[in-house]
Amino acid sequence: MPIIPLLANSSFDPEAVEILTEAFDDAWEEIKRSGSNLARPAYERGAREVLAKYIIELAQRGERDRRTLCAAAVKYLAQNYKE
Repeated sequence: MPIIPLLANSSFDPEAVEILTEAFDDAWEEIKRSGSNLARPAYERGAREVLAKYIIELAQRGERDRRTLCAAAVKYLAQNYKE
């Protein structure tokens, strides 16, 4: 699941959408590189949705730094969704 469909009902400007998309892609790549079971096909869709929604939530609170969004989302997933 890409992040774009979840942004459809939001009011982010094009620059913010680009930052959120890049943060999401970075976070997912980090999850995959880590060897996490959450990157397995059985969990991938749910894990990607959690990452996307968390990144959007942070952005709605004003965060716009790509690295901060990525790191926070990876940390959130690791702490709240055990393998």
